[in-house]
Amino acid sequence: MDDTPVSSRSTGGVRLPGMDVSVVVRYRKAVTYGMHALLGALETREPQVRYEVRFGTTVAETATEIEAACRDAARVLVLWSFYSPDADAMAEELAAVRRVFDDPRVTHVAGGVHATAEPQHVLDSGWDVAAIDEGESTVVALVEAVGSGRPLTEVPGLAVRDGDGVALRTLPAIKRPLDEFPSFSLRFRKFGPIEITRGCVYTCRFCQTPFMFSARFRHRGVENVRWHVREMVKAGLKDVRFITPTSLSYGTQTEEPDLAAVEELLAGVKAELPPHGRLFFGSFPSEIRPEHVTPEAMRLLKKYVANDNIIIGAQSGSDRILQAAKRGHGVQSVRDAVRIAVEHGFRPNVDFIFGMPGETPEDAAASLRLAEELTELGARIHAHTFMPLPGTPWRDAEPAFVPADTLRAFDRLAARGDLYGHWRRQQEHATRLARTARAYPRRIPRRRTG
Repeated sequence: MDDTPVSSRSTGGVRLPGMDVSVVVRYRKAVTYGMHALLGALETREPQVRYEVRFGTTVAETATEIEAACRDAARVLVLWSFYSPDADAMAEELAAVRRVFDDPRVTHVAGGVHATAEPQHVLDSGWDVAAIDEGESTVVALVEAVGSGRPLTEVPGLAVRDGDGVALRTLPAIKRPLDEFPSFSLRFRKFGPIEITRGCVYTCRFCQTPFMFSARFRHRGVENVRWHVREMVKAGLKDVRFITPTSLSYGTQTEEPDLAAVEELLAGVKAELPPHGRLFFGSFPSEIRPEHVTPEAMRLLKKYVANDNIIIGAQSGSDRILQAAKRGHGVQSVRDAVRIAVEHGFRPNVDFIFGMPGETPEDAAASLRLAEELTELGARIHAHTFMPLPGTPWRDAEPAFVPADTLRAFDRLAARGDLYGHWRRQQEHATRLARTARAYPRRIPRRRTG
């Protein structure tokens, strides 16, 4: 929704002078989901200080809001969040904001997966604080600390600069059950997909999720999900989507899907939707593991969902590379998944990552052959270039090299509508990430408070 109030505060939503702290959100479409959760946390557990919230959707607007906040509040807290590939661009934005307006009362905080994995890089890039791990409990404590003038070293889940500039970590962030915090903000009408699962038992070596949120599943309860849907319907929304690392793992703590739990979820959501409402599951922004695509599972989805496509994570057409990546499935599972999905009326969008560590020309050729085979079955290929993401076991790997003939094959498949993606941009990101990894060796010991 775009009709967001400009600000709110814990005692009634009216902007008044004399605030303890003004929270300025650098609001970007690329990372709205996480920001919505933080705003929801502030509404659910109101900080015990007088605070307001403002939004900056551009560099200029952010600087303007910070300057205005300094007139209304004793202190200003600016919240930033970004993914690792965007870290350098966001550092440039931060510098631009500071050039327009800066003040010693302003504290810039960066959160998200990159800040969690690379707090020293974040601090060296200009932020005052890095927020580590999940942020709902942390943001409430942070607003209270800034608003009351307490030391930030008392807030769990942060990294601040020590006297010599080295990142000093506070106690670990406090993790609460997902049901304790909403996925979005009612006060500011900032809606989006409902996070139903956090963490992942699959420890794929290229993925940040299990290494940021731990290698286990934490699920939101069905009744809590239904509450979210009711609130969305009250706000006039009719489409419901979900955030989860693996859709058909809802309700389980193992690698085996619990389809009864999935059906309880889907039936409960469907019951809350109006007749014209639509439920999307297994499509963007989530995916389904190939070995979970069974006739029974597809019949279940067909019973409830509105989407005519699903996302399947294949990642490679080489069993050797899949094993090295610790994917937990083989190539045949991908073939079977695409065939079963098509037979049940879904068009599969299949993720492939090219250039993973150790990939040979023969492995790349096997992936291309599989991609061609899957398109003939009716799939579309979502092509990615491997990026050495911070926080993953492959963080220190060399950036991907994708041969010219592979790139030409991408172009050919894309021209006929069978392939899409941002593989060229990801090649550039990979080079920058590898450069950062070399500059910040993981062998440097962590420094903690207390």
